[in-house]
Amino acid sequence: MPKLQDTFTNLHAKNHIGLMPFIPAGYPDLETTAACLPALEHAGASIIEIGIPFSDPIADGPIIQEAFTKALLRKLKLADIFQTIKSTRSSVSIPLMAMVSYSIVFRHGLDRFCTEAKDAGFDGLILPDLPLPESESVAKSVQSQGLDTIFLIAPTTSPERRKHIARLCSGFVYYLSIAGITGERTTLPQNLEANIKNLKTLCDRPICVGFGISTPQHVAQLAPFADGAIVGSAVVRRMVQHENAGPAAIATAVGDYTRELLSSSR
Repeated sequence: MPKLQDTFTNLHAKNHIGLMPFIPAGYPDLETTAACLPALEHAGASIIEIGIPFSDPIADGPIIQEAFTKALLRKLKLADIFQTIKSTRSSVSIPLMAMVSYSIVFRHGLDRFCTEAKDAGFDGLILPDLPLPESESVAKSVQSQGLDTIFLIAPTTSPERRKHIARLCSGFVYYLSIAGITGERTTLPQNLEANIKNLKTLCDRPICVGFGISTPQHVAQLAPFADGAIVGSAVVRRMVQHENAGPAAIATAVGDYTRELLSSSR
């Protein structure tokens, strides 16, 4: 399976921006999760972010919160998520990232979580709520088990703190286009390009932008200066719209949307 570094190297060679759709594991069921992964790759996704449902939202907007709640109401277990990814992994060649609250990792046991995530086929962990004082040792442990670490940087993060966070990111830096929660927006911040270019002077990692990305125009706008575009709420909204239509219909819907998102940047 290609690692994140190889993925971004290939994207740069083609002068393409990577697209990273987000799907909530187990919503509306695990069969849908399994169906969506190959559909997203076939549609042009470069990386897939898989959210591990959590009862206490971190920065998730209402549509992702609702999807997580519905998944948890079905008594979703972490072991079931890992098994679903493992059974589907042979049909997906692009990197898979787990977006997971560190409280879940801590309760499960860091080493055990990493071992099982790696065995399932994940390539890295996005840890949105890990306190900076703990992140150094956690990043070392995660990376020692062959998984990449990704942390979030907000527009309000100080330059010194940005350097520290970026140094702990082995895969890419997850940059928030805005401070706040996830959700679709009509326009991106006017200072986004300047912020990304400034961040690139502080680190040598690929930078992927999330929060508010939802249209082909947004992706095309990011293409000249960002390495990846992360799309969450807008993908989940399409899943919600087809919630009762079955896994194949949901997978088709998110695949079609992924092609649409890339239509102006390729």
